[in-house]
Amino acid sequence: MPRARSTRRRLVAAVSTVLAVTLGAGALAVPASAAPVAGTAAVTAQTATAPIPFPKGHKLADAGVKGFLTRSADGLQTRFAWYAGGTASGYGNRTYLRSTRTNDFLVFAEHYKVTLRDLTTMGIREVALDPLTNKSTYVGSAADAVFTTDGTDLLKHTIAGGTGHVAGLPTGATAVTVQPGTPDDALVQFTVDSVRKWALLDLTTDTIGKSFDLPAGATLSAVSATHVAWAKGDANTRAAVFVMDRATEAVQEVPVEQPVQGEFLVRLVGGWVVYGAGGAFEDYTPLGPVTAYHLATKTKTKLLDHMTSAATAGDGGLYVRGGSVAQGEGMYKITATGDDAPAVTLVASTGESTALQITGNDVPATVDLDKNGGKAKFTWTLSRPGANVQLRVWHTRTGADYRAYDYPQDTTQTTFEWQGSYNGDYTWELTAQPDNYIGPAAIATGSFTATRTPKPHDFDDDGSPDVFLRDTSGRLWRANTTYNDQLKAYERRLIGPGWQIYDRIEVTGDVAGSPVADLVSRDRTGVLWLHQGDGRGGFAPRISVGGGWQVYNQLAGGSDLTGDGRADLVGLDKAGDLWLHKGTGAATAPFAARKKIGYGWGVYNQVAAVGDIAGGPAGDLVARDAAGVLWLYLGKGDGTFAARTRIGGGWNTYQHLVGVGDANRDGRPDLVGFGAQGQYLYRGTGNWQAPFLGPQGAVLTSPYDGPYDGVA
Repeated sequence: MPRARSTRRRLVAAVSTVLAVTLGAGALAVPASAAPVAGTAAVTAQTATAPIPFPKGHKLADAGVKGFLTRSADGLQTRFAWYAGGTASGYGNRTYLRSTRTNDFLVFAEHYKVTLRDLTTMGIREVALDPLTNKSTYVGSAADAVFTTDGTDLLKHTIAGGTGHVAGLPTGATAVTVQPGTPDDALVQFTVDSVRKWALLDLTTDTIGKSFDLPAGATLSAVSATHVAWAKGDANTRAAVFVMDRATEAVQEVPVEQPVQGEFLVRLVGGWVVYGAGGAFEDYTPLGPVTAYHLATKTKTKLLDHMTSAATAGDGGLYVRGGSVAQGEGMYKITATGDDAPAVTLVASTGESTALQITGNDVPATVDLDKNGGKAKFTWTLSRPGANVQLRVWHTRTGADYRAYDYPQDTTQTTFEWQGSYNGDYTWELTAQPDNYIGPAAIATGSFTATRTPKPHDFDDDGSPDVFLRDTSGRLWRANTTYNDQLKAYERRLIGPGWQIYDRIEVTGDVAGSPVADLVSRDRTGVLWLHQGDGRGGFAPRISVGGGWQVYNQLAGGSDLTGDGRADLVGLDKAGDLWLHKGTGAATAPFAARKKIGYGWGVYNQVAAVGDIAGGPAGDLVARDAAGVLWLYLGKGDGTFAARTRIGGGWNTYQHLVGVGDANRDGRPDLVGFGAQGQYLYRGTGNWQAPFLGPQGAVLTSPYDGPYDGVA
C-alpha cells in the first residue's frame, strides 16, 4: 500500500529542460552475466559493455520504449534518460513519461496548461487548463494522450488527433483519474454515489467499458492485455494480491506470504504476476524479494532480491528499480519468456552494492591510553543505513574481549567508544547485519596498538591499580581494581604462599627497567629482595638487592623524587633520618647508594609515596604523625622537599596508607586508607594546598576473606 509521505510538491513544472546531465564512462562496470541463485531467474547484463547509469537516490517513475523517467527521493525532480547511451535531462516534479508500442511522450503538467511532447519528432501539444472555474482540469495521461474534464465530459488530447470526447463515463462521476494501462487501454477510476469504481478505456474507440467496484482498501496496480491486478493490505496484515481475467471476469487470489512493508508493488508481465515490497532501499524497513507467480501453472520464482519501484513500458517490458546481491543496484528489465521463468536483464546501474558493505573506518593505528581517560572513539562507514552492528575487540596477549552493539538506522556511520585497558596489540572485528535481510552480513577486521606509560601500581598492564594483600597465613593476594563511581576490587588472585618470611612489602613502581611495576620485600634477616613484575600480574624469580636493610622501620616507594623518570625508594631509619635510594633502572642493582635527605622524621609512624599528587615538579610523600595528623612533603625534583604542609587530622584510624596511583583515571594520583572500618579512597586534586578530596568508600577486601596483616 502507498506509504504516507510529507513531500513538498511544486504547483508549476517547467515545460522546457531545466537540467541537462550527461553521464559517461564513470559508471560501474559489472560482469556480462552472473550465475543465478538456486530457484531464481538468471540476471544478465544488457550487453557486453557496462550498463548505463541510474541516478543514486532516485526511484523509477515511468518506463518507455526509448527511455525511462526517474524521480528524486524528495519528489521535486525528475530525470529522463535514453536507453541508448544513457544521456539524461532533468525536469520538474510534475513530469510524466508515457509510451505506445513504438514511441515515448513526456507530459508536463503545469498549473495553467499541460504539454505533451513527442520524443521522436519533438512535436508538442499544449492544452490550456482552467483550475479556478474547473472548466478544464487535468486528470491524467496514457499512451500518446492526455486527458482533461470540463465538468461533465472526459476529453482526450493528442498531437496527431486533436481533441475528442470519451464516451461511457457514467453520469455524475467525480474524482476522475486516468493512468496508463496498455498501449490499447487506459485505466480510469472515478466515484459514483460515494462508491469508488474502475473501468478500462479503449484508446482506439475512446470508449469506457464496463465499470467495477473497487474493493475496499484495494489499489489498482497493473493492467495487461489479458488481466487486471490489484493489491490489498496494510502494515498490520499480510499482503493480498488479486488478478481478474479480462475475458471471463474471474478473479483469483495470488498466494503471498510476506506482510505489507511500506508500498506493496504488483505488476503484470506475460502470464506472470510480479510482486514485492517497495520503498527506499536506504530505509531500514525490511524489503521482500521480487517474486514472479505464473497464473496458469501456479509456480513461483524469485527474480531479484528487492525492488523499490517498477513501471511497465508500452512494449510490455517491465522495468524494476531494484537489486541483486550478484549484480548490484540498478534498473532491471523483466521480460516474459512464455511459461519459463521471466528473463531479468540489468539495464542501468547505480554503482552501488546490494549487499551491505563496510566501506571505511577511522580506527587509528595507535591509541594512547594516557589520553581521554583511556577512551577512544572508533567509527566505521557503511554503504547504507539500516543495520545491526556488532563490534568485537580483543587483546592479543590476554584474550580480553570487548563487545558492543549499535543500530545506525538513519546514518551510514556507526561509532563506538572503547575503554582501553591493556597495553599492546588488539584485533577488532565489525559485523553489520542488514536490517532489510538482503544479502549476507558484512564483516571487516583490523588491528591497532594501545600504549600507556607504566603506572606504579599496575602489575597486569590493564591501566588499573593493583593492591597486594597478605593474609595471616602468609599468602599474598593481588586485588585488581576498577573504578565506576567507586573503587572496587573486581578480582583477587593468589600470588602464592610463603610471604610471611618478609616483614616489609612495598610496591616501588618500575625500578628494574621493564614496562611494568615492581615490588620489594625485606626478610627478617634484613635482606631486600626485588620481585620484578612480569606484566601479567605475577613476578619473575626474586633477586637479592643486598643486606642491612633492617636499619629501616619504614620503606616507601613509587614516587620519582629526582625527576629522572625512574621511581625511587626512601627508607626511614630508627634514628628518624630519611634516606633516598635512587632508582637505577637495572634489575641486578635497582638502587644507587643511599643519600640522606632528611632528619627528624621519627615523629611519623607511616610514610607513603604518592607520586606527583600536588602539581609540583616531581613525586611527593605523605607522612602521618602519632597524633593522626597527615603532612604533605612536596617534592622539588632533586630528592629534597619543600616545607611540610598540614593536610588534616584523624588519619590514625587507618592501619595502612597506600599511594595507589591514578585509581579513578582523572590523571592525578590517589591515596587509599585501610582501617578496621573498611577502605576509603582519597582522590587527588593536583592542588598542594588541598591535595585530596573527601573520603569515598572503597571495596578492596571482603569480610569473608579473613584478616590481612600487610597491605602494599
